[in-house]
Amino acid sequence: MKIIVLGAGQVGITVATTLVRENNDVTIVDKDQATLHDVAGRLDLRTVHGNAAHPDILKRAGADDADMVIAATSSDEVNMIACQVAYTLYHTPTKIARIRAQVYLHEGKLYANDNIPIDHIISPEQLITDHVSRLIQYPGSLQVIDFAQGRVRLVAVRAYQGGPLVGKTLAQLRERFQAADTRVAAIYRKGQGIVPTADTRIEAYDEIFFVTSADKTLTVMKEIKRMDKATKRVMIAGGGNIGRSVAKALESHYKVKLIEKNPARSLDLAEDLDKTLILKGDTTDRELLIEEGIENVDVFCALTNDDEDNILSAMLAKKMGADRVISLIARPAYVDLIQQDMIDIAVSPQQVTISALLTHIRRGDIVAVHSLRHGAAEAIEAIAHGDYRTSKVVGRRIDELPLPTGASIGAIVRDDKVMIARRDIKIEEGDHVIMFLIDKTKVREVERLFQVGLTFI
Repeated sequence: MKIIVLGAGQVGITVATTLVRENNDVTIVDKDQATLHDVAGRLDLRTVHGNAAHPDILKRAGADDADMVIAATSSDEVNMIACQVAYTLYHTPTKIARIRAQVYLHEGKLYANDNIPIDHIISPEQLITDHVSRLIQYPGSLQVIDFAQGRVRLVAVRAYQGGPLVGKTLAQLRERFQAADTRVAAIYRKGQGIVPTADTRIEAYDEIFFVTSADKTLTVMKEIKRMDKATKRVMIAGGGNIGRSVAKALESHYKVKLIEKNPARSLDLAEDLDKTLILKGDTTDRELLIEEGIENVDVFCALTNDDEDNILSAMLAKKMGADRVISLIARPAYVDLIQQDMIDIAVSPQQVTISALLTHIRRGDIVAVHSLRHGAAEAIEAIAHGDYRTSKVVGRRIDELPLPTGASIGAIVRDDKVMIARRDIKIEEGDHVIMFLIDKTKVREVERLFQVGLTFI
């Protein structure tokens, strides 16, 4: 595909890197010449220097024959105008825009071809809010992802020394989970993916991805993590757009405290949030944390715009007794450095955002894509179309499918029924197939697997 990425910020570069690695023809546009020079030195792509919303710049970038424009600059207005120009002057088929301001997101009528022609809107703040909310809802999880309109969940957990998983084979776990049908889709051990078999034995610190129906998730989590302590108290560090949004989402279900050092912003938050207690102060103030009972906090969320502040405040909260800490960290190098040892979960805004973007980029009938393990793996929801003659999957049992190495099927959703994958299940036309790819480089093989032959009518 020929794709233009507007904006060479962290999200733009992350998206461009992913697209280049998948052999797309990528052009990136930005006003910062030094940044473009650096990107061109690291990636096989074209660069165009200039304002992403200007018609001449879009033309130089190849908008007249591009398949897609991804507008990811730091300005909502530039992103919207760029999509308008791409549609009006160059008839670009697919336009995706990152929109941050809530006032724009609530006006759905704006985004139509007769108004502002944006095909898909990506809201990083809302995506991160949903992501953090699910992590809090399921204590002990590293990642929680929904598929098939919330019917199926992929949940990642870590096995700890002395925990109920360590030393067990997957066959033994299957017997234990008979009341809550589930399947282990993948295991990561010391950073390396393992294709699970019945004889695979869980070791301490393994990262385990399991698939189950949404209504059985809590049951499975209780078995895996022995969840005897429900989340009640949440403390949020940072009252920016993300902190405010997370507090708004949680305050009806948990006791929420939010720390914000800006006095004016604190007043605005107090007016906007109904049940959240707003604390004016520094998120790394030890005395403030003691005074507010940090040792009784179930989850501490560091959600400021500063990576260093988030890391320091989360580490301090953990040391002072917070049961679980989540930190928003934009720089990928920091994520690998601190997660596991000092911070329970590091949330990458870029990886959360790119999952939403990949859904609209994948070929074949791919309806959902989630980037996992900092972009190394993917979970995919694909729809099976065709018949035995025109499709490589329809009419075939799961154990007959020519899956690429490292790919596994976790569940099938047929109409409203969730079926955890078994070797003898036969794929039917219209099935939603939930898959896990340990190696994301195999994604093209999966896309081809779900493409229908030319003779299908």
